[in-house]
Amino acid sequence: MALIIPVRGFTPKVGEDCFLAENATLIGDVTMGDGCSVWFNTVLRGDVNTITIGDRVNIQDGSVLHTLYQKSTIEIGNDVSIGHNVTIHGAKIHDFALIGMGAVVMDDAEVGEGAIVAAGSVVLSRTKIGPNELWGGAPAKFLKPVDPAQSKEMNQKIARNYLMYSKWYTNPDAE
Repeated sequence: MALIIPVRGFTPKVGEDCFLAENATLIGDVTMGDGCSVWFNTVLRGDVNTITIGDRVNIQDGSVLHTLYQKSTIEIGNDVSIGHNVTIHGAKIHDFALIGMGAVVMDDAEVGEGAIVAAGSVVLSRTKIGPNELWGGAPAKFLKPVDPAQSKEMNQKIARNYLMYSKWYTNPDAE
């Protein structure tokens, strides 16, 4: 079972039909919607400020989410995919966004609806990524627009797939 740690009077709240890997850690002021998955060795550390996660969000293996004390929070919309080994520190991620493996998204950055942050990118503090934009590099820069319908379809598919994968761990007969 995942490690759930209350801190400063806050206990993490997890929605319906969520999967928490047995070595995932949720701490403090974390609120998660329905149909989410938090994968192996992931830490959601809401000890110093709020982490709010929408519905059908997958936060993949080894990711770390944290904030700045009394300064930044994390807000993640619906149908968002956070790739393996991502660090999000005090940022806002809108619906249908995809954060690629190994990316870093810093305080007060904002990733628009349907936007994609390429694997290994570093999104600096206060960077504003518009809706349906692809950004990449270190530091991350605008690369090209993304077709809104394709982005939404892709991220909804990833979110559904991760919900399916989570069933393999909770229901041994699931395919």
